Amino acid sequence: MNPIQYQFLPENFENSDPNKFRVEDLKSEEMIISLGPQHPSTHGVLRLEVISDGEWIKEVVPHLGYLHRCFEKHAEALPFNQIIPYVDRLDYMAAMNSEHAYVMAVEKMLDLTGKLPKRIEYIRVLVAELNRIASHFVAIGTYGLDIGAYTPFLWLMRDREDIQRMLEWLSGARMLYNYVWVGGLFYDLPIGFEEKLQELIPVIKNTIKEVKQLVEDNSIFIKRTAGVGVLPLNAAINYGCTGPVLRGSGLPFDLRRIDAYSVYPELEFDIPVGEGAMGSVGDCWDRNHVRIRECEESIRIMEQCLVHLLGDEKRTREFDPQALVPKKIRPKAMDTYVRAENPKGELGFYIRTDGRSDIPQRLKVRACSFHHLSVLPYLAKGTYLADLVAIIGSLDLVMGEVDR
Repeated sequence: MNPIQYQFLPENFENSDPNKFRVEDLKSEEMIISLGPQHPSTHGVLRLEVISDGEWIKEVVPHLGYLHRCFEKHAEALPFNQIIPYVDRLDYMAAMNSEHAYVMAVEKMLDLTGKLPKRIEYIRVLVAELNRIASHFVAIGTYGLDIGAYTPFLWLMRDREDIQRMLEWLSGARMLYNYVWVGGLFYDLPIGFEEKLQELIPVIKNTIKEVKQLVEDNSIFIKRTAGVGVLPLNAAINYGCTGPVLRGSGLPFDLRRIDAYSVYPELEFDIPVGEGAMGSVGDCWDRNHVRIRECEESIRIMEQCLVHLLGDEKRTREFDPQALVPKKIRPKAMDTYVRAENPKGELGFYIRTDGRSDIPQRLKVRACSFHHLSVLPYLAKGTYLADLVAIIGSLDLVMGEVDR
């Protein structure tokens, strides 16, 4: 038996994943640490090249390129309607929201904006807000795991399963739905869907209340997140941050209000922002708090949609959710950009068409997680290694729309 279990070879480091920094460039007390891509607290297949001085972080370099979605190149070889299943796989935690954004972009090119039946619009908003809660539940629950709280994760995933079952009942798929179509919907709500959702809403409300008590008021959680990873508002704007990351820094910027798309102008809801209640405005605690509050506001929106869907826009035998779905999508030659408020921030689609083909000439995605990942080196520099995990979790990254 060979007594040497491991033999160090200098070229091993050079032949592994490429790094920005070299060993010979380090000072005497510094180390290069690879955090991820297998590490559970990196929230996806992300590798961080960390330069540390003991527990003190000097530099952080994110390394991308592990999912290889190639979404934009796939989209430039497919008809518009066949792109929707690929859109689902960008932010796979919030596929309904992503579909809504993409479909609105194509409908703008076809001059269908504002011309769809109100029932379709209310259903789109209903399922988008339901998916927003499911996405935030993953973000809040896994953030608790990062900090060391296990019970909230179980509670939130339990209720998320109920939401996933509702969306599966609706579309036939558990996470990647292909439900929101250009010009309409795949199908109307199943009979009894509205009533079942009305039964589920009080359960979700109670879970949110329990999580707030168990997490937000927990002294350990406060010490791990309050005053940690503070993102000043001017820095958030300069880095292109949107969604809860931007609102956590105090700016009430929400595209559901700013762009007033679909039926959101007809609905009442508040825009939660970070207020520095436990530490500083824009810290990790604020970003997590904004997501919890957004879940409560999404419930308000859903309740208003259900009132309309069971009242003036209730189902009829004549209603056809595919009545305006075009058989062939061939827009005029133009450039268009449409954005929507996804759970993680602004998701935008830039599309260029030549007027002859039913395949986009160019399709570019403005992915919110890409911008939020770019701010990580700014937030992590000068913090402790344990705080780096808290900062990553507070950004709620999904790598499907980063490596796209």
